Amino acid sequence: MFWEQKILYAVLSDVGFRRQNNQDSCSVVLAPDRENWQARGHLFVVADGMGGHAVGELASKMAVDVIPHTFDKLREQHPVAALKTAIETANADINERGTLNRDFLRMGTTCTTLLLSPLGAVIGHVGDSRAYRIRRRQIDQLTRDHSLVWELIEQRKVHPRDADRLYPRNVITRSLGPEPQVKVDIEGPAPVYAGDIFVLCSDGLTTLVNDAEIGMIAAELPPADACRLLVNLANLRGGSDNITVIVVRAGEVPSNASAPEIPVRDDSGGGGWGTFVVWCTLAVLFLVGTGLLALTEHKLVGSIILGGTVLGGLIWWWKQPKREALYVEDYETGGQSTIIWRPYRTALAKLTPDFVHLLAKMEVELHHAAVDERWPIDLAQRDDAFRKTQQAMTEKQYGRALKECARAIDLMMAGVLWERKQTQKKPKPTDPNASTANPPAKPTSPPTPPPANRESPESASKS
Repeated sequence: MFWEQKILYAVLSDVGFRRQNNQDSCSVVLAPDRENWQARGHLFVVADGMGGHAVGELASKMAVDVIPHTFDKLREQHPVAALKTAIETANADINERGTLNRDFLRMGTTCTTLLLSPLGAVIGHVGDSRAYRIRRRQIDQLTRDHSLVWELIEQRKVHPRDADRLYPRNVITRSLGPEPQVKVDIEGPAPVYAGDIFVLCSDGLTTLVNDAEIGMIAAELPPADACRLLVNLANLRGGSDNITVIVVRAGEVPSNASAPEIPVRDDSGGGGWGTFVVWCTLAVLFLVGTGLLALTEHKLVGSIILGGTVLGGLIWWWKQPKREALYVEDYETGGQSTIIWRPYRTALAKLTPDFVHLLAKMEVELHHAAVDERWPIDLAQRDDAFRKTQQAMTEKQYGRALKECARAIDLMMAGVLWERKQTQKKPKPTDPNASTANPPAKPTSPPTPPPANRESPESASKS
């Protein structure tokens, strides 16, 4: 990756519809100049606190403060080693803070960090917050969930389609804070190509929005619009947890720089049909050779076929690309050669008409509620966005339709949040002092979004 490559990013953190406070925290630290870029690069951090109310908030806030500060101080260390040390330092600080107060005992937080530097992309990870990469209409999950569900799936004790139904998704097996030491997963360095998109998010998003949907939205929309639509979609599906999203898009490589080309072969592994055909052919030859050797008099022919099959299989296996080590201590900071690692999960991120129709249907339902409940929103702007959505869908311009539909949904969400506030303000029936004779009148002027508990997409860190 190059210093001259522009980085477009956006951040949005939302309390959700079911929680009273936001236990998520996030931070973005961009290198101010070329010298700092060469030494440290750009750092993005998402943390999801655990332990209840102020305890979880404190743990996540400590993580997003300590990691960038410690990482920047460790200039004498290789950046990959420094990132790992910074996360371990945050764990030790959170653990120590927890032991000082009985109410804070075993407080913790997830942590997912993305480092973009001359090395490429490096991810440091603990917990079930995730990092994704979107490239060529494919979304790859680059982190492994440290959760009970994922461990049971890896141990083949439960089928992936049944895991979420049989076991709770929110049981975390590894996090920062509860223990004095923690094992940190380091992924990369891996290449960053022009147009690559990275998404860091807490599980408040991934519980309600699937990988393909995240990929379609982040690939088609600018980072700020993508963050808003992802958060809005999670909230419209229940908003059961805090939701934090960082979307980062790598810009074009400058013309005077020599950039590596994106490899034609997908790095997601597997081998495809070519590998399947080769191994089937070798298996058939192996059976033929064994049969000739054991059941007929043509033992020489059988031996030749059997030996050739084994030799061919070994040569084919040796020629296949091998998974490289995830962590390289002697990596050259100024180099452009990078390690490609395989994602833990992959999904298609190509925008489909069905997904746009789904969002449009959701927006129409919101519009009906807005009219019935007289939400104080700008219906003229909504009608303009909806008309443009319908026109783009008729013309099969689904990317443009998604953008206009996202704008309409964002306008509707201002009304949804206003309605929720009005509901919360209504006196409870059990309150003897409550009076329902004169309910509060609906305001004539629309609220000013975003509300106080939503972080601006242009902000780099959560206050």
